[in-house]
Amino acid sequence: MKSDLGANAKRVENHLVLQILLVTFPFFALVLAGFIAGWRGWLPLEAIPGLNGFVLYFALPCMLYRFGAGLPIAQLLDASVFLPYLLCAMLMVGFAVAISFSQRIRWKDASLGALVAAFPNTGFMGVPLIVALLGTSAAGPAIITITVDLLFTSSLCIALSTLDGADVHGASKALKNALKGMAVNPMPWAILLGALSSAIQWAPPAPLGQTLGMLADAASPVALFTIGSVLARSHLLTARGHALPLRLADYLPLAFLKLVAHPVLVLVVGSGAIQLGLPLSKFALTVMVLVAALPSASNVAMLAEKFEADSGRIARIILVSTAAAFLTFSTAVGLLR
Repeated sequence: MKSDLGANAKRVENHLVLQILLVTFPFFALVLAGFIAGWRGWLPLEAIPGLNGFVLYFALPCMLYRFGAGLPIAQLLDASVFLPYLLCAMLMVGFAVAISFSQRIRWKDASLGALVAAFPNTGFMGVPLIVALLGTSAAGPAIITITVDLLFTSSLCIALSTLDGADVHGASKALKNALKGMAVNPMPWAILLGALSSAIQWAPPAPLGQTLGMLADAASPVALFTIGSVLARSHLLTARGHALPLRLADYLPLAFLKLVAHPVLVLVVGSGAIQLGLPLSKFALTVMVLVAALPSASNVAMLAEKFEADSGRIARIILVSTAAAFLTFSTAVGLLR
């Protein structure tokens, strides 16, 4: 009898693992397809910024707007999700800077390394993947985490990146640059407009709605393909000698922080918040942990290039975390279920 029960439990467990892999595989397969296209030269490296621009300024904002407009406004203003996730993001940034900062890795590289350790790829990968796993109700908590990372995590790391040799005026300039970056980023505005549409119960006219829907539908596949091509480009630049070779200690610890320490921290802090009486639902906490278990945001590599940091190191962290996430993220889903 016990052996039969054990065999049945094993079959159920294997079936659950298979179901998880069937959902996650297409997302990572598209990343792999983009990597192969960039690596083989089928997609010119010069075309990658154009793909990135299409996703960032057109497709992804439409997807975020559609999710925001389709959710009750209360879900988008949930402080019980916002506050614990914000605390975890700040702790991750502080710890990543502390273990990275050295005579060789100064503020610019340490802070942007901290950004890849604390900023999941929620927009390009996380929202469509987690919604596919948990349903459309998962979009609300996921969008809140995007807002935290766009408005606070990124701004803090960008400000810290300018502290090398900075005086009071340098710090003031860093703050202005961070605020300017927030103002021109279309994703927070898309979330805000979606929340406003939800609050006033407004729906766009049919032709406009169809246009927004087509762009939103393109966001996930193009974004995932673009992630792969960005990773291939960074790998090719290193192989061709355009970027310095890296030591394992320069990127593996931060990839570990992103894939393991970040979700564990969110789980511990969120569970503690529930015990203290914060009205955080277990479902929302599951979404938050899965968001934290995502690989690093690929657009940080572009930020590293813009601020003339060690973009090769940042890209390597993103590459390792994205490749390993196929197993670690699927494991996290299985454990949480």
